[in-house]
Amino acid sequence: MLSNGLPAKVTAITDDHITLDLNHELAGKHLTFDVTLLTLTPADSLQKVAFGAGCFWGPELAFMRVPGVISTEVGYSQGHVKEPSYEQVCSGSTGHAEVVQVTYDPNQVTFRDLLNEFWGRHDPTSLNKQGNDVGTQYRAGIYTHTPEQMEEARK
Repeated sequence: MLSNGLPAKVTAITDDHITLDLNHELAGKHLTFDVTLLTLTPADSLQKVAFGAGCFWGPELAFMRVPGVISTEVGYSQGHVKEPSYEQVCSGSTGHAEVVQVTYDPNQVTFRDLLNEFWGRHDPTSLNKQGNDVGTQYRAGIYTHTPEQMEEARK
């Protein structure tokens, strides 16, 4: 699976190339692509953090553009309904916030850099809204995955 969620099948590996089949088997015609492996980062060296900064699409795009960010995922966090629909979240009845989860390589980008991007993307003094988006799902939040992240976020 690629970082963007698309399925990929490795069909060949050499010292400097990996060939991937990126087409679903039911799509009909198979297409293969040769990709050059620029870096190989062990998954256990990556870190994750989630940010709530209003509607998740804008912050997701901003984080995608930060060098060292490996992938992003949007979704809902902090609610009490399992797998809520968009409509349920927008009703305000589930307690969820829109968030973007960021997977990053701490050897390429610091957590402080991600915090700076977060603080530069929204107005944390605007309760339950960002710009024209209004609702409890648009509240701000930093949802850390490690004690070190929590300590840095509180500074």
